Amino acid sequence: MSKDLEEQEEKAKNKETSLNESMMLKSTKKEKKNKSKNNKKILIFICIFALIIVFSVIVFFKMFYPKLNSYLENKTKENIELKYTETNSTKNDGIYITDVSEVVENVMPSIVAITSKTLISSGRFGPSFFGEEQYSEGAGSGIIISKSDEELMILTNNHVVENANELSVQFINEKSFDAKIVGTSERKDIAVISVSLNDIDSDTLNEIKIATLGDSNELKVGNGIIAIGNALGYGQSVTTGVVSALNREVSIDNYTNKMIQLDAAINGGNSGGALLNSKGEVVGINSAKYSSNTMDSSASIEGMGFAIPISDVSDLITTLMNGENDEGVTLGVEGYIISNSDNRSYNMPSGFYISKINSGSSADKSELEIGNIITKIEGNEVANLSDLQDVLNKLNKGDKVGLTISYINGREYKEKDITVTLS
Repeated sequence: MSKDLEEQEEKAKNKETSLNESMMLKSTKKEKKNKSKNNKKILIFICIFALIIVFSVIVFFKMFYPKLNSYLENKTKENIELKYTETNSTKNDGIYITDVSEVVENVMPSIVAITSKTLISSGRFGPSFFGEEQYSEGAGSGIIISKSDEELMILTNNHVVENANELSVQFINEKSFDAKIVGTSERKDIAVISVSLNDIDSDTLNEIKIATLGDSNELKVGNGIIAIGNALGYGQSVTTGVVSALNREVSIDNYTNKMIQLDAAINGGNSGGALLNSKGEVVGINSAKYSSNTMDSSASIEGMGFAIPISDVSDLITTLMNGENDEGVTLGVEGYIISNSDNRSYNMPSGFYISKINSGSSADKSELEIGNIITKIEGNEVANLSDLQDVLNKLNKGDKVGLTISYINGREYKEKDITVTLS
């Protein structure tokens, strides 16, 4: 009995031990599982933290590294120095004119200075009141354009030589010779004068050159140009600039012509001088400048010089060189343009309104009357003065020109076509 009791107690102990071991094993597994979960959480946290650090470092370098680097560089620099770029050896066609010395050196022997003397009245009793004649002296420029067997031909402006009693030409070697007028054109403001070859010494003939004429129709706004002339009578000088505009309408002495506008300085004495392109070809004849008092060269407006396009007068130059007169014609009327805005405001047709007819003129011998409005010439609309002048400049004395005019009839304008014979 006692033995059986001991065996039962022993079994109970063993069972309890086994149960304890089983519980301990379960507890160990649970602890390991919990530990594994914790390790995973720590790993995820470490990864997120590492990513935050990397991102922060990137942002820091982006924002502050250039400044820091610049600061460190400035700290280490001893001197601040200018940086020089290497000269670009690539050729760029037609962008700037900077050094024109080679072109000028080649063309200067073709340019002359012109001095004119005009007899003036020195008192109420005439030029000889004080026992001697009084002269007004003017200065201008010219371009050597041709040479015949007997004469050297020089192109200039008509207003440079107009009414001159005496003319002299000074060449590049500063030797001067008498000159005479061969032909003039008041409407185009050009003239051709000549110097006898018999008067010019051989040394001078060897130093001068005939200019090369270019094509002014090829000019573009912005092209570089060079102007050479006898500015203010001081002798030949050079200015440079660009073509500011083309076909500018400029009126001088009741004639309107289309000219090249340029910003190169043009002053008194430059008239008749050469306007050159970058090749050294003559593309224009320096003629005028705008100022606050119309064409007064002493006034204040700058950068508005004008030149006659050489291609527009090339045929006329040939005519003048050969001793033929420029038989320019006019209608013999005065007035003003009525624009489209005037048309709407005053209910008048657009065109040229005639306010005066000169006695003995082409208009005086025609059906034209004061108050007529010329709306068309040769079928072309008349919107400005040049529309009239351009047609007339191509015609000669005795030619007929067709006009469309509007005339007042009661309270309205009526239109008719007429023909005017030019004189």
